This record gives sequence, C-alpha cells and structure tokens, in this order.
Amino acid sequence: MTTPLSSLTTMRVGGPATRIVEPTTPADLVEAALDAWNSGDEWFILGGGSNLVVADGGFDGTVIRVATRGIERVDAGTPGRVRLRVQAGEPWDALVAYTVEHGLTGIEALSGIPGSSGAAPIQNIGAYGQDVSETLVAIEYLDYLTGELARESAASLELGYRWSSLKAGRQGLVVAIELDLYASEDGLGRPIEYSQLASALGVQIGARVPVADVRAAVLALRASKGMVLDPADPDSVSAGSFFTNPIVGENFARTLPEATPRWPVEPEPVERVVPLGEEPALPAQRTDHRIKLSAAWLIENAGITKGFALPGSKAAISSKHTLAIVNTGGATADEVSQLARYIQTRVFSEFGVRLQAEPVLVGVFL
Repeated sequence: MTTPLSSLTTMRVGGPATRIVEPTTPADLVEAALDAWNSGDEWFILGGGSNLVVADGGFDGTVIRVATRGIERVDAGTPGRVRLRVQAGEPWDALVAYTVEHGLTGIEALSGIPGSSGAAPIQNIGAYGQDVSETLVAIEYLDYLTGELARESAASLELGYRWSSLKAGRQGLVVAIELDLYASEDGLGRPIEYSQLASALGVQIGARVPVADVRAAVLALRASKGMVLDPADPDSVSAGSFFTNPIVGENFARTLPEATPRWPVEPEPVERVVPLGEEPALPAQRTDHRIKLSAAWLIENAGITKGFALPGSKAAISSKHTLAIVNTGGATADEVSQLARYIQTRVFSEFGVRLQAEPVLVGVFL
C-alpha cells in the first residue's frame, strides 16, 4: 500500500489505499466499478474527498476516484427551464459557476460547496435556503447488486434533509445527474429564502437579486466560516460541517432551553392505498411534528468554544465555526474521531441530543 488517502481528502487524514483507479470517461468509470465489484475486494467511491474521513490504517481495497467531467444542455421540455446533464466527477462549484455565468438560477445559493456533482444528490446537499432536491430531475445510476446502468428519477431517491435512499445501505455509483434550472431573462435569481443571506445582500426575504450577487454573497459567508477551500486558510482543512442539524419531536423540543434555535419541519405525506372504486378518506391530522435544531448552538452551549482542542491533539474545532472539525497540521483520524466523540458526549449530557456525523467515515467509528 503506497498511496496516502490524506492527499486526496480535504481533511488531510487517512492512510494508504491498496489500489486507486481514476477513470476519466463515463464508459471507463462504469468498467472500473464493475471490475472492482467482480473482484470481490473491498471498494469505495471517492469524489472530491471533501465529505470524507479515512482511518489512519488506510483502506485495504480499491478506491475508484471519479474524474469524469462535462456539462451538457439537454431538452428540458418545459418553457423557461434549462436541463443540464452533468458528469459525476464535475466539481460542484464549477457547475454552480457555469450556471451563474449562463444566467441560470436554482443552485446559486449552493456556491462554494466542495466535492463532486455525483455526490450532491446522495446527501441532498443544501445551504442558504436551497437544496439539490429542488432542481434534481434524475440520476444515472450503476447498481451494485444488478450491475445495471439505469436512469432513476429524483422522486425515487426519497430526498429529505441531508438524506436520500442512496444513504440507506444501497450500494452503487452515480454516473451523472440531471438538473432542471430556470432561465433568468432579467439576470435575477430565485427569491431569497434564508435570513442570513438576505441580510448579507441587504434585502428582504423574498427579494430577487442578480444570481452573480447571490453567488458572491454566499462565497463570502462561507469563507467567513472557513467553509471555502483556501490554501491560505487553516480553518478550511476540514470535512465541512461535521454534524448535521438534529431533527427531534416537538414534545422533546419543548424540554430544551427557551433560547434553543428551532425550525419546524414539514412532515412527509403518508402514502395510503385505497381499493379501486372507493373514495379516499381525508388524511388523519398529523401529530408527529418534527423540529430541526441548530447543531452549532448545541455545541457552543454545551461549553465547547471555537478553537477548542483536546490536550495534545492536532484536531480542533474551527476558530470560525463550531460545526467544523479542522486538522491544524498533522492530525490523525484517531484524533478527529476522539474530538467528535467528545463533542457528542458533551451535547448529549447537556441536552439529551445525539449528534450525527455528516461525513462518510471509512474505518472510523463514532
């Protein structure tokens, strides 16, 4: 084993892999995946390496590093819409920059998010009032169990907050994605839906501003939190937000301190089967209201401050944003996981909330 995965991830931790393949065409990508799967060896898919923490012992198997590139316009079939077919290895922020440059709106608030386009639907990336589910039409997916390459609709992926069915133990490879975006004839983006972004732009919620201005504001906001990859910024040596915002029941939320930030989450509709010929009854009143909490607030109010590190550790909380764990220089995956467990323990002890890690963990256990 000779190739260190630390050199291929934004967290800069992780030991060597036995084998790394880097296909640059869709056909080679499919072939590489099928070869790895048929070999019976361990394998995993590596995109931009921005949402990944690999164990210090490395990975005894094949790493398929997706390096396919390309953005293609296809017929959306809807007036005022433009459909893009994007190869999985296309860097996500390069895609956002393309849409802004060509006057397309729908993902400009997702500027600056590192990683590859193929990874975007897996956890339904989102920020500043937008997420991928709003524009995703379909993915081209190579299924591990069947070996078949097929187009799957976005509806089949059960997209939710940082969630898709692809995270529910399903194995395979996203080869390409399709997005439907709005063609902005006046250069203005979709209405601003996030208060922090509206404040940064100096407008009210619901206002429309030029897509280029939205992108610039989002990049500035992310940079202020160390969430834009920048060789000059030590706070950007991370896996991004390390924990997702927890979603809890309304009754439990009432037990938390009054100052706890909280946002109601729309309940998922209940699917009902009605015999042919019968009138469907009105849906029952939902009582399982869900509330989203701020993981950053929980961490800070559990007594963990920006810049905090365990004694002797080179893994630390970002000095700009408590949701990020950063590698201050030479940190190990063990040190990252120790700090993450410490944060989970403190938050659970203080509030009874178990924080869930957002990055993919390879050989790392919390």
